[in-house]
Amino acid sequence: MMHRIMPTAAVIAAAAIGVGAVAASANASSVKAHGAAASNKNLVLIQGTDADNFYVTMGCGAKAEAKKLGYSIKVEGPTEFSPAEQIPIVTAVTASKPAAVMIAPTDENALIKPMQAMKAAGIKVVQVDTHVSNTSIASASISSNNALGGKMAADELAKLIHDKGSVVVMNEEAGVSTTEARIQGFLQEIKKYKGITALKTEYTGDNPAQAAQTITALYAAHPDLSGVFATNVLVAEGTDTGLHNTGASGKVKIVGYDADPEQISDLKKNIVQALIAQQPYAEGVDGVEQSVNAIEGKPTKSILTSLAVLTNANLAANKKYIYESSC
Repeated sequence: MMHRIMPTAAVIAAAAIGVGAVAASANASSVKAHGAAASNKNLVLIQGTDADNFYVTMGCGAKAEAKKLGYSIKVEGPTEFSPAEQIPIVTAVTASKPAAVMIAPTDENALIKPMQAMKAAGIKVVQVDTHVSNTSIASASISSNNALGGKMAADELAKLIHDKGSVVVMNEEAGVSTTEARIQGFLQEIKKYKGITALKTEYTGDNPAQAAQTITALYAAHPDLSGVFATNVLVAEGTDTGLHNTGASGKVKIVGYDADPEQISDLKKNIVQALIAQQPYAEGVDGVEQSVNAIEGKPTKSILTSLAVLTNANLAANKKYIYESSC
């Protein structure tokens, strides 16, 4: 608010002209700034890995929503879920100066500096699926409730093994926000079942062959192994293979995470007995919406998408949770 003390009509008139000129100049600057921001219609989605149909499906949702809102989008990611592979992609994308980037960070800490550099370059940053430990970088974060997903997996696995025996979590690698939350939720919930013993969590990298070798050795060492919680698509695939090779398919119950087409096939064949499914398509849609809001100066918000336990009995009613291998 301005305090004005104008004693004469002449002064009032002069002031009015001056104020009008200032206002016109300010409006022109505002329009110019808004136009410059709006003229950059380029978005990028940096996946955790391009080898995972979860991220393929996310890309499909992002592409559809970007087209709907009049933006162009480029989707790319490393071949493996690895900071060493993802960071050069982040650096190259920053140099290309899109208006906004959606990113699934492959490590809670290793991606902080590259993402800070992206933000410092004037690029809006939205996290999808995973996140870094620094909460000041992203305009919004889109993910499912991974701790809840782990809890749901524990309850389903306990039901499958009739509340008794040993269970193990098969995970990719430490330092990934989503899977760490799933493990925490699972281990906290499984404690409620007094007849179940949780073995040490196994880390196998995002490598199905390594997961197969690990579960094979683990089954030989623990013949009372009754259940496995596999925290992502590739780990679940390897676990399935290892148990099949040992002849333990069906005997050792598996709850997987995600609903890749191959996992759906395994569910139908009873190789895996249940899946905790996310909605990556919705995450892609929401990620673009929040990116555009950030670009256009509108309020942004973080979103938790829904989860479902998929079994053979309810699969037909939950088709929206099944991931795609292409758009």
